[in-house]
Amino acid sequence: MTPIAWLIIAAIVLPLAYFAWVLITLDRQGALAVQTNLGSGLGRAGNAEVRRTSLLLGVSKRMTPRSYESKLDHWLAMAGRPQSMPLEKLIISKPIAALAGALIGLLLFSNSPTSMNLAIAIFSTVFLYFAPDLLIYNKGIKRQAAIELELPNTLDQMLIAVEAGLGFESAMARAGTNGSGPLAQELTRTLQDIQVGRPRQESYEALAARTTVPDVRSFVRAVIQADKYGIGIAKILRTQAKQARVKRRQRAEEKAMKLPVKVLFPLIFCIFPVLFIVLLGPAAINIIAAFT
Repeated sequence: MTPIAWLIIAAIVLPLAYFAWVLITLDRQGALAVQTNLGSGLGRAGNAEVRRTSLLLGVSKRMTPRSYESKLDHWLAMAGRPQSMPLEKLIISKPIAALAGALIGLLLFSNSPTSMNLAIAIFSTVFLYFAPDLLIYNKGIKRQAAIELELPNTLDQMLIAVEAGLGFESAMARAGTNGSGPLAQELTRTLQDIQVGRPRQESYEALAARTTVPDVRSFVRAVIQADKYGIGIAKILRTQAKQARVKRRQRAEEKAMKLPVKVLFPLIFCIFPVLFIVLLGPAAINIIAAFT
């Protein structure tokens, strides 16, 4: 047998064997306990749905490493934990998408057993397995950029509220209520953590952990130090708002300076060739016709 045939057999047999091993070694007693707890008070159809979901979740968790699961949870926190894609649904959807890609690639390869179709099958399986990660990560990056953009204005609103006589938490509540972006949602969640009895310092640290924006983390550290040492919060907010505005202006200037370099490559490889063809094409045709 050729090496390509052995590679095809390994690509099909090894995932199926691993999937069967996961099914065999699954903790059925724990899954049964989860099904019993989740299915209490539901009808027969609801119990069947819970049973299927619990089985898929157990299999998917066994196939997903713990470190990778924690990374997915961190990316979901960056993306604001969308209701349409919780962690359990994300973990279940990844193997199902990969299996669908493997079936599509297998159908293509069975119709035309070539190395190109084999590469397409492997690529579709890997791509569909990591496609939900890419979507969540992209949404998280966009959300962090929106938080970074909203931070100076939010700090100015909080500063105005504190100077008007409100407390820091009341100012956070006012900014979270009047705002509509992701930063307002994070402030509201932080206040909810404090209201349910979580210590203030832990709530602020959780706010910093849910974002990758350096300015937000600097603001959280300054607020924690002000709360610990009794520093005036208005001074902290004024300093942080000023620094945030300066950094936002510097980032805008940096992007403006990078723009000519980014435009250079499309200009050389996309616009100039077409322009040369339009300008020099008729002259080249006339020269060739004249010499022939």
